[in-house]
Amino acid sequence: MSEHLKLNNQLCFRIYKLNKSVTKLYVPLLKKLSLTYPQYLVMLALWEVNQPVSIKKLCIQLELDTGTLSPLLKRMEALAFIKRVRSTKDERLVLIELTAKGKHLKKEAELIPAQLFCSTGLTKEELVMLQQSLDSLLNNVKLHS
Repeated sequence: MSEHLKLNNQLCFRIYKLNKSVTKLYVPLLKKLSLTYPQYLVMLALWEVNQPVSIKKLCIQLELDTGTLSPLLKRMEALAFIKRVRSTKDERLVLIELTAKGKHLKKEAELIPAQLFCSTGLTKEELVMLQQSLDSLLNNVKLHS
């Protein structure tokens, strides 16, 4: 078998393993907040804008389809982190809004990025370089997809 067909030589497999490993690091931190990793991503998106966001915009930002995002939002609404409201400008549009509980959760989540950074074993400079490399790779891949 040629070297380029070995599983551990595949870029996709390394990224897959890294994604699983990093996501696993979030589990105990997010459990304290009663969030799953995908729910955490939704909360990050909502905390960033701090205003109601359409489901369509969330789908685009998180690169999820509505079939994946809608059940996730229902569970988050049941936990009282978000609520769905109809737009006053266009009643066909459903907006996702943080509740007081969801806004308060932001304060509890503030330490998560630092805790994750400590788990990487990287210096700040290495992390910045890695993020830049990953952004470059992502942009290049998107050009070809």
